[in-house]
Amino acid sequence: MNRNQVINGLTPRQFTQPLSTLSLAVLLSITGCSESAHVEQAPNTPTVAVEDSAAKSGIDLWPALTPAIAKDAALEAKIAALVASMTVEQKVAQMIQPEIRDITVEDMRKYGFGSYLNGGGAYPNNDKHATPADWIALAETLYQASVDDSVDGINIPTMWGTDAVHGHNNVIGATLFPHNIGLGAANNPKLIEQIAAITAKEVMVTGIDWVFAPTVAVVQDDRWGRSYEGYSEDPTIVRDYSFAIVEGLQGAVSGDFLSDQRVLSTVKHFLGDGGTEKGIDQGDNIASEQTLVDVHAQGYVGGLNAGAQSVMASFNSWHGVKNHGNKYLLTDVLKDRMGFDGFVVGDWNGHGQIPGCTNESCAQAANAGLDIFMVPTAAWKPLFENTVAQVNSGEISQARLDDAVSRILRVKFRAGLFDKPSPANRPLSGKTELIGHASHREVARQAVRESLVLLKNNQNILPLSPKLTVLVAGDAADNIGKQSGGWTITWQGTDNKNADFPGATSIYAGIEQVVKQAGGQALLSPTGELSAQQKPDVAIVVFGEEPYAEGNGDIDNLEYQRGDKRDLALLKQLKAQGIPVVSVFISGRPMWVNAEFNASDAFVAAWLPGSEGQGIADVLFTDEQGKVQHDFVGKLSFSWPATPQQATVNVPLQSASAEQKAQYQPLIPFGYGLDYQSDMSKALVLDNLSEDNLAAEQTITDLALFERAVKSPWSMYIATREERQGLSSSVAKNSALTIRTMDRVVQEDARFVSFNGSEQGVVGLISNFPRDFRAYSNSDSALSLSIKSSALMQKPLWLGMACEGDCRKQVDIAQQVNSKLGEWQALSFSLACFADEPMDFGKITMPFYLATDAKVDISFSDVVIQAQPSENTITCKK
Repeated sequence: MNRNQVINGLTPRQFTQPLSTLSLAVLLSITGCSESAHVEQAPNTPTVAVEDSAAKSGIDLWPALTPAIAKDAALEAKIAALVASMTVEQKVAQMIQPEIRDITVEDMRKYGFGSYLNGGGAYPNNDKHATPADWIALAETLYQASVDDSVDGINIPTMWGTDAVHGHNNVIGATLFPHNIGLGAANNPKLIEQIAAITAKEVMVTGIDWVFAPTVAVVQDDRWGRSYEGYSEDPTIVRDYSFAIVEGLQGAVSGDFLSDQRVLSTVKHFLGDGGTEKGIDQGDNIASEQTLVDVHAQGYVGGLNAGAQSVMASFNSWHGVKNHGNKYLLTDVLKDRMGFDGFVVGDWNGHGQIPGCTNESCAQAANAGLDIFMVPTAAWKPLFENTVAQVNSGEISQARLDDAVSRILRVKFRAGLFDKPSPANRPLSGKTELIGHASHREVARQAVRESLVLLKNNQNILPLSPKLTVLVAGDAADNIGKQSGGWTITWQGTDNKNADFPGATSIYAGIEQVVKQAGGQALLSPTGELSAQQKPDVAIVVFGEEPYAEGNGDIDNLEYQRGDKRDLALLKQLKAQGIPVVSVFISGRPMWVNAEFNASDAFVAAWLPGSEGQGIADVLFTDEQGKVQHDFVGKLSFSWPATPQQATVNVPLQSASAEQKAQYQPLIPFGYGLDYQSDMSKALVLDNLSEDNLAAEQTITDLALFERAVKSPWSMYIATREERQGLSSSVAKNSALTIRTMDRVVQEDARFVSFNGSEQGVVGLISNFPRDFRAYSNSDSALSLSIKSSALMQKPLWLGMACEGDCRKQVDIAQQVNSKLGEWQALSFSLACFADEPMDFGKITMPFYLATDAKVDISFSDVVIQAQPSENTITCKK
C-alpha cells in the first residue's frame, strides 16, 4: 500500500463511529483506503506498548523508558571529577542562560555562562539583516570568552540555543519549511527527518550548537495561539514525528549522533501546553493524569527514545501548579520514571511565574528539577547572585546543584563540545552557500505540496490548465511573510517585506511562473479589481490569518474575520461576475469558514507553507499537456469545526468510550482530504453550509478578573506616566502611589491604594499577551467592580481598558464613587462605554485599570466582566 492510501498513519479505527455528514465507507472511498488498510510505520519508530492501566495510579501510569544512550562509566567519572573541581559560582554559571541583547563579551569571560540564546527578534548587532558572517562572529567571540579561564578560573565551552522551529527562521535567506500543522497533514516522518537534518546544517553554518525544537504539543483547543506549532491533535502522529525530527537534528543514536553535521535538539514544552483551559497560552491544564500520559506525553516518548538531550519546561500549569516548579513532573516523572538523563531548560523567564518567585530569584524551580534558567533581560545577574546565595544557605542543596551541572556537562561531552573546534572553525561554519541552498528549498517545496489538503473541488475544477488566464487575488497572494506566519525573522512574523526573503517565492510568483511558461496569463490583483478587458477564466484567491506567535494568537472562538468579512466580500465579488473561484486558505489552525466555503468552487487548506510558495502551483496546475504533476496527498491532522465555538473537537483515542466516539461530530473529520481521483459524488457537501452560527450566539458567562485573587492569565501592576511595574509582594509603591493587600471578606481579597497626588498613578490588570473579548463586546456585557473612597474626589478617577498598540478608552467614575463616601459600593459600566475607536476588543491587554492624580485612598475588589449586567449598569449614552 502506498502512502496515498494511509490516512495520516492511523488505522480506520479512528472512523468507526457514525459522523454527522460522512460515513466510514464514504471517507475511505474518497481517500482511496480500504477498511482492511494497515498502518505504515516509519522505520525505527518506537512502538508504545498498550497496558491495562485500570489498576495503575500516579507514577505507575507513566511509561518506564530505557534511556536511548547507555550510561558510560568513563564519561560519568570524567563528569564527576570536573564537578568536584568547580566552585559554587562556576556551577551556578552553568545554570544561567542569558540572551544576546543582555550580555557582553566581558560578561561571558567573567561568569562563563553555560549557555546563551537569541530570542525571537534578536540578532547579532541588533541588526535584523545580520549576515551569516555576523552570526558566526558573535558565536566565535562568545565561545572564546567562555573558554578563557583568566577571570572565572575555568574552561568550559558555552552553547548557543536558537528557535529554529521551521528552518533557521531567524536568519535572512534561510530555507523556511511549512509550520508543524502543515507537516502533520503531510504525515511523512521520513520527510520530517530530512527537514530536520537540513535545518541542522543551516544552523551549523552560523556557528550555533542547539535548537529549541521540536514542539510536541498535542493541541486540544484550536483557539490556542500556538496551534500551528503542533503537528496534530492526535498523539500518535506527534509521537512518531518527535522521534523523526530528533533523529534528523541530532542524528541516530546508532549512527552519526551529534556529529559535526548535527545539532542538539529540545523536545518542548513539558508538559500539557496544548491542553490548557480555553486554549489560553501559558494557562492551566486540568486534564487527568491518565490523559496527560495518553495524550500530552506521547511526543516525549518518541523524542526520548530517539535520544533527545534537552527538554524545555512549559509555561503552563497542571491543576494550578506551574510546570517550572512542579517537582513531580520534572523530576519524579521525566527524570526518574522516564529515564531522562539530559537537562531541563526553562522557557523565557518561566521560573518567575512560580508563586513566590521572581525573574531574579527562584530556588523553587531549581529544587523542582529545572537545570538551566532561561533568563533574558538584565535579570540574569541578580538571579546568578541569588542562586549562589541559596546554595550557600542550603535552600538549594549541593546535591541538586551538582545534579544539574552534571546533566549539563553530560550533554556537552556527548555533543563533543570539549573536543570540537571553535564555532568559526567547524566543518559547516561559514559555508553560506548552504543557507537557502537549492536542494534545501526543493525539500521545502515538496513539503508544501504534501501539506496541502483539498477540502472542496466542485465540478472537478482542479487541477487547472496553465494555459488559462488566471486572476490571483487576496492579500496573501504575493506576501511571503504572511504565507510563512509567526516565528519568521521576527518573533511575531510581522514587519517583514518580500525583500526580506531573498531566494524565496511567493504563491503568486509560483503561479505566474507555471502559467507564463505554458502560454497562459497570470494577473495579480490583491483586491480582485481588473479592467473590463481582463476577464479571467478562473480566480485563485489566497487569503487567511495575519502572522502571530504564542499568546498573541489566542482567540475566543474560531470564526474567521469575525466582524470584518473583507475576504468573504472579495470571494462574493468574483462569484457575482461569474468567475470560478479557487480559495487557498492560509491559517495556523482550522477555522469556521462556512461562508467562505459557500463562496468557493474549490477550497484548499494551505496552512503556513513557508518560503517555497511555488509548491502550491505544483499541485493546482497540470503540465502543458494536461497531465497531473503532483496530486493532493495531505489529510487533515486536525478536525475542522462545525461551529465557531467547536474549538475542542478532537478525534477520539482508541481507548475512548462509545459515547465519546459518538459525540465526535466535526464539520470535516480528522483524516479527510480529497485528491484528483476522489469520487466527488461521495465527497462532503460543502455548499450552502449554515452561515448563521455567528459569534454573537456564543454562550458567555461572567469572567472574573480579580475575585479574592488575581485570576490567570492576568497580573496586577502599578504605573506612572514614566514606568510600569508588576507586583511580586503584598506591598509595593512607586512615585505616585502605594498599594497593599487588605481583607474585606476573606484574607487578601481586596487592594488598598493610596494615591499621593504628586502625579498620575495607575493600578490595573495586565496579561503577557492580548486577549479576545469580542464575545463580550458583541453582547450586553459590563465591567463591574466593588470600590470605596476615603474622601470626596475633586479630580477625575479614570476607569479604563486598553488594547494592543497603546489604544485605550476610559471613563471618569469620580461622581459615582463620591456618592457613597467611606463605604463599599458595587459599580457596573457597560462595555459600550469603552467601545469607541480605537478600542479593539479582539486584542485586550489591560481589561481594567484605575488612574488619578488626586490625593486619595481607594480600595477595590471583585473586578468582573458581567455577561448579564445588573439593573444599575451605567450605559454611558452619548
